[in-house]
Amino acid sequence: MAMFVLVVDTSFMNVSISAVVRDLDTTVSGVQSAIALEALVSAAFILIGSKIGDLAGRKRAYVLGLLGYATGAVAMTLAQSLTAVIIFWAIIGGLGASLLLPSMQSLIHGNFTGAAQTRVYALVGASAAIAAAIGPLLGGAITTYLSWRVAFGLEAAIIAVVLIGIGLVKDVPYTGPREIDLVGAALSALGMGGVVLGILVWQEGGEAVGALILVGAVALFGLARWLVRRKRAGKPALLDPNLFRLPLFRIGVTQQMFQQITLGAAMITLPIFLQMVLEYDAMEAGLSLAPLSLSMFALAILAGKRSGNRRPADIILTGFVLVVVGVVGLLLVVPRATSGWYLAIPLVVLGSGLGLLVSQLNNYTLSPIDEEHVSEAAGVNSAAGSFGLSFGLAFAGGLLLAALSLGFTNQTNASTVLDAAQKEQVATVLEDDAQLMSNTQLNELLADEPPEVAAEIVQINTDVRPRALQIALLVPLLVGLAGVVNGLRMRRLPDPSPNSAIEGAAFG
Repeated sequence: MAMFVLVVDTSFMNVSISAVVRDLDTTVSGVQSAIALEALVSAAFILIGSKIGDLAGRKRAYVLGLLGYATGAVAMTLAQSLTAVIIFWAIIGGLGASLLLPSMQSLIHGNFTGAAQTRVYALVGASAAIAAAIGPLLGGAITTYLSWRVAFGLEAAIIAVVLIGIGLVKDVPYTGPREIDLVGAALSALGMGGVVLGILVWQEGGEAVGALILVGAVALFGLARWLVRRKRAGKPALLDPNLFRLPLFRIGVTQQMFQQITLGAAMITLPIFLQMVLEYDAMEAGLSLAPLSLSMFALAILAGKRSGNRRPADIILTGFVLVVVGVVGLLLVVPRATSGWYLAIPLVVLGSGLGLLVSQLNNYTLSPIDEEHVSEAAGVNSAAGSFGLSFGLAFAGGLLLAALSLGFTNQTNASTVLDAAQKEQVATVLEDDAQLMSNTQLNELLADEPPEVAAEIVQINTDVRPRALQIALLVPLLVGLAGVVNGLRMRRLPDPSPNSAIEGAAFG
């Protein structure tokens, strides 16, 4: 139940973007930033969260993680501003996720053995897969016929049920070293946080973007050097740098990040297109996204059970090829789409590719890891995935708004209908706050303008939005191509060996 809430949460937010924007009187970019920030906080602190669970107790960390997520869910039912969403849902909820995921894995690993452990992990993995499949539909239905606040209230109710039954969960003591690598933890959070926060600040038109990204990059480089230094000195480190000497782990983590960047970019661009360009409500958006989520679910299950003697590297390569084909299909369809049905075939192809990746990447990445390091390696794998998701959300969203602003400015300056003063006014508004809005919203804002001026600006909006979305879709396209190149490299590596220690990472 806890895993179901973790996975379904972002789906609810994505299909409710337009409703949240309207009810909180905010912007699409603001909501998109909150979604990216939630994934970023989870990524930045998941390795630290794992260590907190070891030192403070896995069950205690699990409860704290649930309470953090419940705080975010309850806040969403009551929030009256974007600030509340960012503080309680994105930051506190993200911190809750960073505690919840590693402690969940440790509790299952310590409470069950053998076939029982495998069955429990399968149940948790199935819960995550079902949540991913039905999340857009469930969120769309609740948002359209009730309210997006009810959807998050449902999350809080599920967490309450889990907490009521917490007495059934037995703690698993930690027997390893208790020294904390505070410097490694700080560099980890600063590195991932600096890069993605820099992109979010750029998206919002803030300053010091380059400095933030540079700080993040320097911190990540410093983390790598620090871990090596700690290892040579024989001191406990945030994670063992020797993990990255294993070719399967190293390339698997990279592919995991690429997959999540692709997913994050698609998760932000497609709902925006459906809700702000086609002006769909949450239910229509959820139905339109169903081909992606359902095909991803079906292929993940099918490939996981019936891969037979096929090499994992071949399945992963096929997955990234399908991702590239699906994104190319979306790029061709977006300017012509007058209905969500136009997106169905490319979404099935894209979802099938992501499903193949989901079925293989966790096991492939963690196959060379021994029992002693599996929890640590799974944390790195999860952190890479969460970082990729937040990066995809932030970068694709930021690129969309930058392309929108530039395209709007260029077409406005080229207009023969708008006079110099009107062109200057448009440029000033875009410089202060570039927004993506529907033609209906734009017509309301232009109600007092002369008809010919209003018609010209609406026409520019109609022309620019699909092109901006196409530019944003270049993110999953280029990352998918990088995944194909890595997939070709994977084929030259030996196949992973079966490893019972990795069952716990299947839902990471």
